[in-house]
Amino acid sequence: MACATPIPTDGSAATLQSLECIVISAFNLIIPFAGLAAFVVLIAGGFAYLTSAGDPKKVQQAQGTITGAIIGIIVTLAVWFIFQLIKVITGVNVLRFEIPS
Repeated sequence: MACATPIPTDGSAATLQSLECIVISAFNLIIPFAGLAAFVVLIAGGFAYLTSAGDPKKVQQAQGTITGAIIGIIVTLAVWFIFQLIKVITGVNVLRFEIPS
């Protein structure tokens, strides 16, 4: 998705329309990054669980980490599915941010 007014790289001042590029780039990065971060935390929680050596405190902490990671993955997927559902039902792409000129 191309921006109508790209972010200036020649040292000139950015315009309000350049904000479109920033928001579009942020949306395109945040959702995949959140999913990746949750997956990494899930792996770390699994590793902590495997290396807990049966210590109840460490097992509980690892289970909490795994639970949080799974919730993070579910929330990330739910947000993506909701955005896609809105796009299919209404035809409005909520990830497309435009400032009228």
